[in-house]
Amino acid sequence: MQPLTPRARRDPAPSRVAYRLHRLWLTPLFRALLRVGLPAFALTFAAGIYLSDTGRRAEISQTLASVQKTLEERPAFMVREVVIEGATDLSQAQVAALLPIDLPRSSFDLDLGALRAAIGAVDAVAGADLRIVSGGILSVRITERRPAVLLRSAAGLEILDAGGHPVGPASRRADYPDLPLVAGNGAGGQVAAAQMLWAAAAPIAGRLRGLVWIGERRWDLVLDRDQRIRLPQRDPVTALERVIALDQARDVLARDVVAIDMRNPQRPTIRMTAGATAAMHETRLLEQKTRLLEQRAAGQ
Repeated sequence: MQPLTPRARRDPAPSRVAYRLHRLWLTPLFRALLRVGLPAFALTFAAGIYLSDTGRRAEISQTLASVQKTLEERPAFMVREVVIEGATDLSQAQVAALLPIDLPRSSFDLDLGALRAAIGAVDAVAGADLRIVSGGILSVRITERRPAVLLRSAAGLEILDAGGHPVGPASRRADYPDLPLVAGNGAGGQVAAAQMLWAAAAPIAGRLRGLVWIGERRWDLVLDRDQRIRLPQRDPVTALERVIALDQARDVLARDVVAIDMRNPQRPTIRMTAGATAAMHETRLLEQKTRLLEQRAAGQ
């Protein structure tokens, strides 16, 4: 019987390859790559192979489009009515023409930003707020520009707001009796000054016809009977108040006056009509003759 050979003891130390693999596994980037990157790559590779077929891609696109359309056309997302608030005759028709008329319509098909910009481009509109509210209603709230003056030009009558921005055309002056009527080159940029003069002329408002911007530097007030009050470039309101005070004291504007010239406030000038001037000369001649006759009679 042969003696037993002692078994070799196993070395507990890991092999070099096992050691390196273990160290690599302890690296966070390597673990993330195996846990996330490798599955993601596998899924992407599989999806790429599956979608490489043109028919499959078309089928998926049709399915997604069908699902999207079904969601968009749900009753909760449909717009069935348009309500416009805050608009008057100046802007009602123009705003309505810009809004969708083929209702009901999905709210996803409405570009509220584009509609808001289009409505804001209307002259009479200062701002617009568009919202889709419950009940399938497209609510349009309009903030209109407030008419401030009427501008008369070669193109006709036009309404301007306080900033000189066009509001819309006007067919007749009588439709806006409370608005100042202005004319002249550049008058549209002098709305605030025109309003101040119009307010100062309240005592003669019944005779006031309009204001003319002369030479892009000063105003003329036009009254009935073709009378004019020529105002200076500086402090025209004070000059107008002086004329009104003179009229209240001596009733000047009721006489045969063509114009009261206040361009030189230190030397106001009154221009009479031709008939009144001739009559005044005749009166002076008659007065002179009467004095001569009286002097001769006294000398005898």
